[in-house]
Amino acid sequence: MDETATSPARVPARTVLLSIAGLWLCYLALISLRSALIDQTYFWEMLGLRALVTLAGIAVTAMAWSILRLFDHKRVGLRMTIAAVVMLPASLALALINTQVFAGIDQRNFKQQRNPSDVQLRHDTAGNVLVDIPDPPQLTPQQLAALQAQFAKQGLWRQLTDIAIGRYFLLLAWAALYFAMVNAEQARLAERREGEYKRAAKAAELRSLRYQVNPHFLFNTLNSLSALVMTGKPAKAEQMIQSLSAFYRRSLAEDPTGYVSLEQELALQRAYLEIEAVRFPERLLTRFDVPAELEDIIVPGMILQPLVENAVRYAVTPVSRAVTVAITARDEQGRLVIEVSDDGPGESANGRAGFGIGLANVRDRLAARYGDAASLTAGPRADGGWHSVIRLPLERHG
Repeated sequence: MDETATSPARVPARTVLLSIAGLWLCYLALISLRSALIDQTYFWEMLGLRALVTLAGIAVTAMAWSILRLFDHKRVGLRMTIAAVVMLPASLALALINTQVFAGIDQRNFKQQRNPSDVQLRHDTAGNVLVDIPDPPQLTPQQLAALQAQFAKQGLWRQLTDIAIGRYFLLLAWAALYFAMVNAEQARLAERREGEYKRAAKAAELRSLRYQVNPHFLFNTLNSLSALVMTGKPAKAEQMIQSLSAFYRRSLAEDPTGYVSLEQELALQRAYLEIEAVRFPERLLTRFDVPAELEDIIVPGMILQPLVENAVRYAVTPVSRAVTVAITARDEQGRLVIEVSDDGPGESANGRAGFGIGLANVRDRLAARYGDAASLTAGPRADGGWHSVIRLPLERHG
């Protein structure tokens, strides 16, 4: 299974940093637009200072994220509580930074005032200090100092509080966005894990179905080998052993969940029929009719084995005459059709009327690999005998 599917869900750092930068750049754009529309005093100087505050906001938010990410896999309620706590000092830090950055502008405004008793201090919704200035004579240094002291005493904490509250809700809004990204990433990871588990389960099912074929075939072959030995046919028994060895060397070398070309699958069935031909030298005839252009079509490995084995078991074994087992393939409107047929006794043969273990195995393997896109049908032929027909998607290597 893919190692990424078992690792904890994490929002990529690049995505997080982009979201932080996007939030603060949007804030900078809106505040600057507001300033341009309402009051253009010191606009370019203020723009530079706001950019500095924006960079500080990005840095502070990134530091807050380094704490929040430690709780990515906790329950939602705990994460929201942690965010509410972490963003408090972060918003206060941003308020202090904002005050320090704009301190020069505030002092310049004070120096331009005329009468400290007529100066009106107020705050906008963004936390900025606004000073309403009348036009009396210029302030003396003592009056200016008194005005600054008055501001320091009465306005600083209010200013910090207003700015901190605004920044606090801005940071909480970003935290909510971050938690949404975490949940989305966890959902994607869960989907990937589910896909990996399904593929693993399907692979296990295919291995199980594939390995059902070999013991069944081996059991029948060993019975045939035993019969040859007991009837005093050591040469044929040795030939069968050699053929059996070659067959298993070829079949076991393949991935049980993999595909092979139709040409390789047919070569395997030829090897199997050669084994059975030792047992039925006069009764088993074979015919292969597969166009060359279809030989590179991919099919599940050993998918024909149960069908060919059934043809030998139910068509050749119970009769004393020669029986032809044929394997044909054709392209039928973009689908590969493979037919395994015989001219044996057909439905009258014991067990042919139903779907035995071999046919059920083929049907299950086709369903596991292709779903409804593949099918297996089996039944008596109109001219006598029996045929099994596989239909599956026509796919080539690469």
